[in-house]
Amino acid sequence: MRHHPAIQPGRAAVITGGASGIGLAAAKRFAGLGMKVLLADLDARELDAAAGAITSESPGAEVVTVPCDVSKIEEVRALKDRAYAAFGDVAVLMNNAGTGPGGGPFDHYDRWQRVLGVNLWGVINGVHAFSEVIIAQGNAAMIVNTGSKQGITCPPGDTAYNVSKAGVKVITEGLQHALRSTPGCKVTAHLLVPGWTHTKLTAGGRAEKPAGAWWPEQVIDLLFERTARGDFYIICPDNEVSWETDRKRVLWGAGDIAENRPPLSRWHGGYDEAFKAFLAKD
Repeated sequence: MRHHPAIQPGRAAVITGGASGIGLAAAKRFAGLGMKVLLADLDARELDAAAGAITSESPGAEVVTVPCDVSKIEEVRALKDRAYAAFGDVAVLMNNAGTGPGGGPFDHYDRWQRVLGVNLWGVINGVHAFSEVIIAQGNAAMIVNTGSKQGITCPPGDTAYNVSKAGVKVITEGLQHALRSTPGCKVTAHLLVPGWTHTKLTAGGRAEKPAGAWWPEQVIDLLFERTARGDFYIICPDNEVSWETDRKRVLWGAGDIAENRPPLSRWHGGYDEAFKAFLAKD
């Protein structure tokens, strides 16, 4: 299988939110390909368990763990220093840490602060701490930021989470533009947008994966396939929602602006039939 040129045995991947879910699935895949991995997360015990899970699948893998609150720039800068002290080179940075729930437009102010701190500022901090030094390496590398479909279609319910993930989309788009505009730069950026994925964050205490959800490993399969192709937007389907449905939802949302409909008209009772007809079009 062809991979993004950054993915090479002996090189290193740094993954925030790496103790479980999509981050851990990515770490296992990188280690299985002979890469070194640094896992960052809040809980040291969960990090130790994750490192053990990686080395049980890939004996001899080099795994470094660093407890880190990505909402704090000083901790992310220390994470960068630790990565370069351990490896001297970073091929892959996955700004993947996330949390929820947040809140509606005018409630749960404390949760707004935490969700934006982790989901949005965590990505901003990772980009600020790592990007210039990764570019200066002069070799192939990639930065993957984990977004969400809720940051694109922005369904009502958890406005804070939507805002955080919409911000991830915008910073990642701006980052990729800056990278491709930098002479000699061999670093690419990618926006990973999982569909419904069974992780600790989404499980709500359920151990069994719902039939409609993907496993984190399926998300990583698509990440590897699409970054090898050079794609920027990596929008994952799941077992209930196809890419074609996602594409039409994105187009309908953009149409709220272009056609001056009420915001979030997909969830506005007056547009139910129009939206169904739009989905049914070839």
